[in-house]
Amino acid sequence: MSMADEFDRKRIIQESVPGKQVTLAHIIASPVQDIYERLGIEETGAIGISTLTPGETAIIAADIATKASDVEIGFLDRFTGALIISGDVASVETAMGAINDTLETLLGFTPARITRT
Repeated sequence: MSMADEFDRKRIIQESVPGKQVTLAHIIASPVQDIYERLGIEETGAIGISTLTPGETAIIAADIATKASDVEIGFLDRFTGALIISGDVASVETAMGAINDTLETLLGFTPARITRT
């Protein structure tokens, strides 16, 4: 490799700037028992899964969810923005809607469409 080749190389630096958004909002109604076992949470009827950016928003979302309805926090990771809640189907639906609505109206987040299986 010649000196000219060495100096012709370009270095690309990519930066990720997280936006304020709910990137995933999904409800699993009546999950199979194996899912509960692998997550290490109690079988309750439904599971709500959210991913949020920035990641610390998962803490706020957990607070919103538990105040809006009768759900339990199954998992919360403030570094990845992952939140798993569980409860009966109606409670999980209420909590997921409250997360989207509150983050959008109070903090200016872009909400995700709540999907369901």
